[in-house]
Amino acid sequence: MFAALTLLLAVPSDAASHTAYSAGTTSPARVPAEKRPFGASCRTVVDGSHVTAYCRNPYPEPDHIGLHIECDRWWDIDADGARVEAGPAQNVRLTGRCWKEVRSAWVSHRK
Repeated sequence: MFAALTLLLAVPSDAASHTAYSAGTTSPARVPAEKRPFGASCRTVVDGSHVTAYCRNPYPEPDHIGLHIECDRWWDIDADGARVEAGPAQNVRLTGRCWKEVRSAWVSHRK
């Protein structure tokens, strides 16, 4: 027990709190924006003619998400909802509907 405590205290305090990077890599702050992880994770639920998308953005970059609905009937107008910003660690709910059946629904992402 004493050896484990001694080893814990012997490690510099800032060494344990930083992520180790291999030679030739850079810190996350210096990674170009196009290579950083991006995009809210979304779950789409269709209930009859109603569609709801639940999205959560786990990343520090904001994601502008939009709900798109394709209706099954030829006379039923498809819908492209307005884009909503999902900020870092933010949950967003998007809703839409068709008059009758829903053929498909999806969420698009934009930086």
